[in-house]
Amino acid sequence: MPSAKRILGIMNILSSLQNVDHAVFAKITGLTRCTFCVPMARIFSKTGDGVLHVLVAIVLMTLHPMPELVVLALASTMLLERTLYWPLKNSLKRLRPPEKLDGFNSIVVASDRFSFPSGHSSAAFALAILLSLAVGGFMPVLLACATCVALSRVVLGVHFPGDIVAGALLGTAAAFINAAYWGLI
Repeated sequence: MPSAKRILGIMNILSSLQNVDHAVFAKITGLTRCTFCVPMARIFSKTGDGVLHVLVAIVLMTLHPMPELVVLALASTMLLERTLYWPLKNSLKRLRPPEKLDGFNSIVVASDRFSFPSGHSSAAFALAILLSLAVGGFMPVLLACATCVALSRVVLGVHFPGDIVAGALLGTAAAFINAAYWGLI
């Protein structure tokens, strides 16, 4: 059983991480004053809604030399990512910024109540990493797009930075697990 001193130390670390998370959130949401940033954030956020994943599968089925393998890898990656993401989000129950921060209003309304981990971020990174491993050559562009999707969720005020980092790690792990399973790496 952990000692009270150890538990207090862990609580202090978590409190410090939350303070940093909130401070970075405040800096990023300051971008909402930029007239270019919010429309771009809306566009990138929309690409994380899932439609892009279906379009990618359709394109892969027509252009890739081994479409069945890559589409199966993509489907199993997204299935694993959703299977991990949803129970985590609904058991950890971290409140979104508008519910956590007094006087803060997000630019968009989130589709659910909890924020950790970010589903848009995990799906974007799962897609980017798997496609980079399966198709090759596009990793910088795909990672930049996934990063834009993740950051858009903070700019729009529905996630803290820690949420998108956790989502990115979750999606990346799901992609590597499936890429290894399907022999893509």
